[in-house]
Order: sequence, then structure tokens, then C-alpha cells
Amino acid sequence: MLRLIDSFWRAAAYCLHPRVIVLSLLPLALMVALSLVLGWLFWQDAIDAVRGMLESADWLVAAWAWLQRVGAGGLKSVVAPLVVIFAVTPLLVMVTLLGVALLMTPALTALVAQRRFAALERRGGSNFWQGVLLALGSTLAALAATLVSMPLWLVPPLVLVLPPLIWGWLTYRVMSFDVLAAHASRDERVALVRRHRSPLLLMGIVTGFLGAAPGVVWASGALFAAAFVILMPLAIWIYTLVFAFSSMWFAHFCLDALHAQRAAARAPHDAAPGAGPVRGATTPGEVVDVSARVVSEHESRTPGAG
Repeated sequence: MLRLIDSFWRAAAYCLHPRVIVLSLLPLALMVALSLVLGWLFWQDAIDAVRGMLESADWLVAAWAWLQRVGAGGLKSVVAPLVVIFAVTPLLVMVTLLGVALLMTPALTALVAQRRFAALERRGGSNFWQGVLLALGSTLAALAATLVSMPLWLVPPLVLVLPPLIWGWLTYRVMSFDVLAAHASRDERVALVRRHRSPLLLMGIVTGFLGAAPGVVWASGALFAAAFVILMPLAIWIYTLVFAFSSMWFAHFCLDALHAQRAAARAPHDAAPGAGPVRGATTPGEVVDVSARVVSEHESRTPGAG
């Protein structure tokens, strides 16, 4: 728990580092460009399709009529954009996480290692393509879980819980691999993740809930369409900073745990009989003392000595 809290505050402090802020702009630029292109091509069509689906649903007719009677009929025009936003947000989060994992995590891990773990040996147990395959496989699994769980999002409490849990699992899988790829061997990484699975998963879930915070910005974008072009890059940058923070949180925690794991593995070797002076062996100082004693006894026994 102490390592968890210590690494949290260290990662938060590192977010103010100029290098981290500059690095966060690269995924932001890519995601803004992609979002603008997709929004230009599909935004209005997606809203029209959702609005048509909602208006044709018989079970919603009574709800629309009730809203009209209480003078809140204008909310009907907001529902479709919100549905599109909530459907797109998980995909945006996952793509942002992949962008951070590929573009930022290696550089941020190197920054943490350089400033805090400069003496930690780099054993390179994993390569870049292994990380890419694991990230893609985990992302597909998270997308499948998102699609399967979407009907449960209609239950108000679950929509606030299930997506962050899915994103948290994805963060835990991707980050715990990437931050150890350069420094740990495969066996060390597997042992470390197995030993610290619970705190690592907790870190991923906390990051998942932090990643849900920009959803407020997206909702504001739906309500204030005029500011949507400004709010969208802001939300993407918040996503990027959240996952940059998670990269450094995992880096501080995992590299510290790796350092402790190697120290624990060396301890039995250092305590082995062959690691120090052999018990009962005569040191050079003892040889000198014995030699002087022998000479003194010899002189005392020799007639006429002295």
C-alpha cells in the first residue's frame, strides 16, 4: 500500500514536468485530427440515425409525450447527441490508450528510470511488436466486453461503473506490460505481475474512473454545440494526460517493485557460505600474530637468548 501511494504522488508530480506536457501533445494532435475527420464525415448521419431509432421506439412514445406536457420537450433534441457521445466515448478512450501506450509510455518510463532507477539493469524481456500484439488483443477483448455490457448501461448505476471497470482492466493489461518491457526479463515480468496483480488492477480501475471524467466535457459539447469544436480537443487532451499519468504511476510502481524483487532474489546468494569469509579460516592478521608468538616462545626457550 505504501508503494501504491508513493508511486501515485510521484506520478502526479511528474505530470508537471515540461517533457511530459510536450509529449502529451503528440497523441492529442493525432486524436484531434482523427476526431475532426470522423466528426465531419459521420457526426450528423449518426445523430440522424439515432434520432430516427428513438422516435420509432414504441416504448419511448409515452416518455416523449410526458416530457412535452411538462414543458421539457426540448430535451428530446439533446438525447440523440448524448447517445452518440456515450457510444463513441469508450472507443475514443481505447484508441487514446493505445496511442499513449505506443507513443508516450516508452518515453515516460525512460524518464522515470533515468531520474529514479538509473542503476536498474535493462534486461529487455519483450520487444515492440509483442507489446503491439498484446495491446491490440486486450483492446479487442475490452471492445467485446463493452458491446456485451451495453444493455446493462440502461441501468443508471451500472453506466457509471461498468465502462471504467473495462477501461481499468485494459489499462492494467497494457501498462503493466509496457513499463516492464525494457527492464524486466519475461520471467521477472510474469512473476511481478502475478505477485502484485491486486494493486496493479486497482491502479487500472482508478485510472479508468479518472478517464471517465472527461465525459462531462463531452456532455457539455452536446448541450453547447457552438463550443463543441473547442471542447472536443480539451476532452481528448484530458484523456491523454490521464493515461500519461497512469503510465508514470505504473512505471514508478513496477520499477520499484522490480528493484525490490531483484534485491530479494540476491539476498540468499549474498548470505550463502561461499559469499563471504569461510568460517574458521585464518586471516592475514591472524597469521602475523601467530608468527610473532612462535618467535617469542622460541627465543625464550633458547639458552643465552637476549
